[in-house]
Amino acid sequence: MMKYFQRLGKSLMLPVACLPVCGILMGIGYLLAPAAMAGEVAGFTTGGAKYVIGLFLIKAGGALIDNMSWLFAIGVAVGMSDDGDGSSGLAGLVSFLMITKLLSVATVTALMGAEAPAAFEKIENQFIGILAGLIGATCYNKFKNTKLPDALAFFSGKRAVAIVTAAFSIIAAGILFFVWPVIYNALVTLGESIMSLGAVGTGLYVFFNRLLIPFGLHHALNSVFWFDVAGINDLQNFWANTGVFGETGMYMTGFFPFMMFGLPAACLAMYHTAKPQKKKAVFGLLASAAFCAFLTGVTEPIEFSFMFLAPGLYLVHAILAGITAGITVALPIRAGFSFSGGGVDLLLSSFTPLAQNPWLLIPVGIVVGIIYYIVFRFVISVFKLKTPGREDDDQEAEMKVELANNDYTGMAQTILEGLGGKENIKTLDNCITRLRLEINDYTKVDEKKIKSTGIAGVMRPSKTSVQVIIGPKVQFVADEMKKLL
Repeated sequence: MMKYFQRLGKSLMLPVACLPVCGILMGIGYLLAPAAMAGEVAGFTTGGAKYVIGLFLIKAGGALIDNMSWLFAIGVAVGMSDDGDGSSGLAGLVSFLMITKLLSVATVTALMGAEAPAAFEKIENQFIGILAGLIGATCYNKFKNTKLPDALAFFSGKRAVAIVTAAFSIIAAGILFFVWPVIYNALVTLGESIMSLGAVGTGLYVFFNRLLIPFGLHHALNSVFWFDVAGINDLQNFWANTGVFGETGMYMTGFFPFMMFGLPAACLAMYHTAKPQKKKAVFGLLASAAFCAFLTGVTEPIEFSFMFLAPGLYLVHAILAGITAGITVALPIRAGFSFSGGGVDLLLSSFTPLAQNPWLLIPVGIVVGIIYYIVFRFVISVFKLKTPGREDDDQEAEMKVELANNDYTGMAQTILEGLGGKENIKTLDNCITRLRLEINDYTKVDEKKIKSTGIAGVMRPSKTSVQVIIGPKVQFVADEMKKLL
């Protein structure tokens, strides 16, 4: 079950990867035409070439961000399929269109002979998109090789998938007719209970968000607050300028200080506390991971570098992140992101109408960075934690392949050797920062050899599973490994 959810987490990265382009287009659009989405805003005027170009870019970005549920349905279906074939994406779309049509306000009102519950006004959301994607992928995996009698041969194989998907989608819609209002109301209650706590609620949300990162289950929690599942829709309302100034963005703002400043400062603390003979070896890893977190908000290379070496330290990080988010949101600061809380998104979101004193995130982040550095260095030193460069093994592994040198072929060869060779590999996949592998014999895995490539770490969830933490360049390494296999 855990593997299934981890695979789902990886699949969600496919549609989520579409969001940065929305942020870039809409960020530039708001820079050119601040009044484009809200009509007249004090101090800004409409009309003129700059306004037209800005509005054009905002609408272009909105074309995707307003239809994220469609992206989730197709992306999850492709990501969860056995071979990533486009037919699975079509099946996901078939399921989404059928479920949302059958559970639309008009259809439900006609079926009930009375006004449809409010829950059905929100049926075209990311949750339904994900569900439709799972239905499409499951039907594709099970029925893509179906053979029918000669009279129906045209519908054999992948052509049968859409038909089966439609049948299961009707069943799913029938179940959701009764279940969705209950789910929706429960999610709304959860969201309202967190919202009622204000800044404290935001802190709790970020705390649990970090704790779920190792399991890849944080996406489910994020969907309640970022998307239109429980009526909060923080991300879309921020970029579409349909929220409330000073309120919208509260479930994104708190990520910027610890992603841009806190975790890079933690890297500095880990570098300073590393063994003298190993500082050179860990410098490349920590420096590149810190830069990645600051610029893009991708923090997994940092977090996975100490998450399993020092789980207690990771708990400290989650607590610090929650406190940081709570305090930040309590201040008159609001900013948003389309992908993650990095410098690029901070810059682009600063020009949106709902941004409130985004520049204050810089001094707040500096303070957070100082706190992270002091706390990390103190905890590592006092409790003698085994962070990068402080492992018990005194024999320093040579860095045969530096991640920064773009020798992905050499890295792939070394990692494959460390995994016991291609005959020990059952399956190979990757998410945004990790290689995910199923192996035959766990005793053949040589973690030291794998780590000699300069990767962030190795995770072994079970005897048959290995995850190699590489960072944002994982796709290039995965492509080379697939060639070797």
